[in-house]
Amino acid sequence: MQRRKKLRGLQRRNAISGYLFILPFIIGFLAFMVKPLFQSLYMSFCNVEIGDGSFDMILAGISNYVRAFTVDTEFTRLLAEEIGRMTYNSLAIMVFSFFVALILNQKFKGRALVRAIFFLPVILSSGVILGIEYDNSLLAGIQDTIQQSTGNASITGAIEKILMTSGIGGEVFDIVFEIVDGVYDVAIASGIQIIIFLSGLQTISTSMYEAADIDGCTKWESLWKITFPMISPLFLVNWIYTIVDFCMRSDNEVMEKISDTMIVDLNYGFASAMAWSYFLIVIAIIGISSLIISKGVYYYD
Repeated sequence: MQRRKKLRGLQRRNAISGYLFILPFIIGFLAFMVKPLFQSLYMSFCNVEIGDGSFDMILAGISNYVRAFTVDTEFTRLLAEEIGRMTYNSLAIMVFSFFVALILNQKFKGRALVRAIFFLPVILSSGVILGIEYDNSLLAGIQDTIQQSTGNASITGAIEKILMTSGIGGEVFDIVFEIVDGVYDVAIASGIQIIIFLSGLQTISTSMYEAADIDGCTKWESLWKITFPMISPLFLVNWIYTIVDFCMRSDNEVMEKISDTMIVDLNYGFASAMAWSYFLIVIAIIGISSLIISKGVYYYD
């Protein structure tokens, strides 16, 4: 009985520590984000007319949402393309970050330097630097010069042409080649995920692997029987983070369209409707995929 009380007291202290850790975010969200959030939601149901230093909101019902999905065909096309790109890029990032974390968790010379190098994507993937890189005309000119000097030839392009001419190519190969061509983007977007996986791997006791070796387990069996179950919650954390990070990228075409509609066209009502539609669809994807991961794939009793 006394032991249970101590355990509950420890859990309560851990919970209080967690709430104190996120308290600055909660205060900032309540102070600066709640009001604009509900204003944008209300704005999505209105036709916004800009006056002299003021906004006139004329209630229009769901007309902006109907326009987004029935009249403006570009939004639905971009939405479908970005969701598809998000799906296979997120899977590629998860696989890449997990196996890189496995490698970095091994003991070898220069491990600290290699870990520091793989931490660079965390800095390079910041919004400002990624935006500068995306809009950098100098880098674009260098890339065009390299493509012209090599005759627009690449290994993946040559293999793709061979498969296409032999009749083997298809949509699956197109996705695979797109991922291969985007290895740089996958590596840049994997910094945080690598760190999270690496921190989880370091919490696994080495005695568990030693006991498995004594029982005759292979490295492959230890991976599936020890490593995966022990870090299973981190797969869900990284999956949610990867989806949210992808949806906020500067090269996301849906976000670009919403931004152009709001800033260039000054159509705040329609832009708010598209933003909320995109937000709700992403939340639904996160909810469904999280339910599948937590109930059927990674969690073990």
